[in-house]
Amino acid sequence: MAPQCNLIVDSCCDLPFETVNQPGIDLIRFPFMLDGATHQDDFYQTVSPKEFYDAMRDKKRKPPTTAQIQATVLRDTFARALASGVPTVYLSFTSGLSGSFDTACLIADSLADQYPQGKLYLVDTKLASIAEGLLVLGAIEQRERGLSAEEMVAWAKEAPNFVGAIFMVDDLESLRRGGRIPSTVAMAGAKLDVKPLLGFDLSGKLALTGVVRGRKKAMRQMVDFYNKHRLPDELDRRVIIGNADCEKDARKLHEMVEEAEPQAMILESSIGPVIGSHVGPGMLAMVFWSDDRRSELTVSDKIAKRIKERN
Repeated sequence: MAPQCNLIVDSCCDLPFETVNQPGIDLIRFPFMLDGATHQDDFYQTVSPKEFYDAMRDKKRKPPTTAQIQATVLRDTFARALASGVPTVYLSFTSGLSGSFDTACLIADSLADQYPQGKLYLVDTKLASIAEGLLVLGAIEQRERGLSAEEMVAWAKEAPNFVGAIFMVDDLESLRRGGRIPSTVAMAGAKLDVKPLLGFDLSGKLALTGVVRGRKKAMRQMVDFYNKHRLPDELDRRVIIGNADCEKDARKLHEMVEEAEPQAMILESSIGPVIGSHVGPGMLAMVFWSDDRRSELTVSDKIAKRIKERN
């Protein structure tokens, strides 16, 4: 069936370039700053993962920093989509970790009068990195099956509830420096020499999943998390493994997942420089289609959620 809508995705989905470089998919590149110069996260087309993470490891160089997507980039991309006459859906990096989605909404609203016939829909995926990437992959498949823009929006708003994500970082300092975790958590992790296992809560912010000592134990716990939450449906056995220049560990995790589920369809990807600036080298992540994450809410959280929905 011919596609009924186009997609806009951003570089924080951390998918391989060839996966998203397709007709009908427009790519927005987040910026990052390194050695005093501004670069675009171009899915490692101009710099390799090793080159980027080696720069992070070099203590003589300033750590890289990131910024929101430039307003002019959003405006040009949205104007192009609206002028195309094809209904378009933008799948955005989580608003829980960046203000880019709010900026995008303002810009889209400002263009509405200029393109009264255009249809542009913005969806906050409430996910980041390869978790966002899993949703993007699913959306590409749904687009090819002929979903309309309105159907795509409904699908993309429901899909995050079924994305299981777990990752570990080698050093909490990068997350602390970027304001993604409190300093007290980073200090405690360093002092106790533990590997926190992180994921995303339903609002798109980082959430603690577990704490273990050592990478091997952390990898085993990641597979345990997969076994506990993965779907039994054979059509939903896709797994994405992402790494920040720790390919040996990624291959080992790949083998462990295959041992747990021989029919798993595993895609490996490198964590991009924008996400990498906040997690540092050594980050290892795994995402998959999971059971409904809303079932993990406490009773008090479920009550609060229902009150919000009514209001």
